[in-house]
Amino acid sequence: MGMQWDLFCRVVDNFGDIGVCWRLAADLASRGERVRLWVDDASALVWMAPDGCERVTVVPWSDEAPGFEPGDVVIEAFGCNLADAFVARMAARPVPPVWINLEYLSAEAYVERSHRLPSLDVSGLKKWFFYPGFTPRTGGLLRETDLLPRQQGFDSAAWLASRGLTPSDGESVVSLFCYDNHALPELLALLSQRPTLLLATAGHASRQIEMALGASMRRGALRCIALPHLSQRDYDRLLWSSDLNFVRGEDSFVRAQWAGRPFVWQIYPQSDAAHAIKLEAFMQLHLAAADTPLAADIRKLWASWNGLSAAPLRLPNEAAWNRHSAAWREGLVARADLGSQLISFARETR
Repeated sequence: MGMQWDLFCRVVDNFGDIGVCWRLAADLASRGERVRLWVDDASALVWMAPDGCERVTVVPWSDEAPGFEPGDVVIEAFGCNLADAFVARMAARPVPPVWINLEYLSAEAYVERSHRLPSLDVSGLKKWFFYPGFTPRTGGLLRETDLLPRQQGFDSAAWLASRGLTPSDGESVVSLFCYDNHALPELLALLSQRPTLLLATAGHASRQIEMALGASMRRGALRCIALPHLSQRDYDRLLWSSDLNFVRGEDSFVRAQWAGRPFVWQIYPQSDAAHAIKLEAFMQLHLAAADTPLAADIRKLWASWNGLSAAPLRLPNEAAWNRHSAAWREGLVARADLGSQLISFARETR
């Protein structure tokens, strides 16, 4: 019988936090664990996970202490703070739960140094810091046990057709998921030079496309379609069906890497420019084994897309980029995933 997990999540903005937490909850449940997902705004789950998940219970979370007895494992996602009264109930248990602070994903060097380190809380309990990451000395990335078989059996042409998204002959398929981005008009001009079907996700991406192109949703050889909100499973299928994926934040960033296709990442912008350091850390890791010309082209593209360079947008060599993306994915597949590492850590720490 699996352990009882309490996973706490606060929705800050853009639903990235709930996206990661739902995937984690569902992944743990698929491995036989029982999860209570405490969230202060579960509204996005209506379209993100419309079918729910067996063994996952979504519980509204206010600033008050939850009335449940703490489970075997308690996770604070991304440093959200638990109520003192709930921590006191954790400490009162004959066997206190394993208390984990699940951090944001980063490729920076401190992640390997800080992963699985404890901190003593004023309650007397230990809180463990758990860092997702890209190297063997981190907590890994979220990857469902059935992800690879689902990808291998996927028919992208049939899925696109079922959604009314069939590309015309010769069209490349590009997906767009982004924050507000001043480089978007330049991207549209670039994509308009060759036959392209641009699939814009609901929200920031679709709104900016409609403002730039108007009702026609066309420019030159480019045609655009504004998508409705997609479930997480359908968003994965969109990534698998596209020749190039523009992604943002954390969840879609990871899913694009599992897709094994070329992708461009818009990192969450921070007022102190800390995002530039985080972007550079990932590029160093991601491009370490890439051919020098390809690495240089990807660097320029990502820097310009993130507003960190005035260089014009240019797409790298398609064949070389495809090979690199597939090789990067295979390297990640060879490493232990986040869900299995969390379960192993919780069992050994108890």
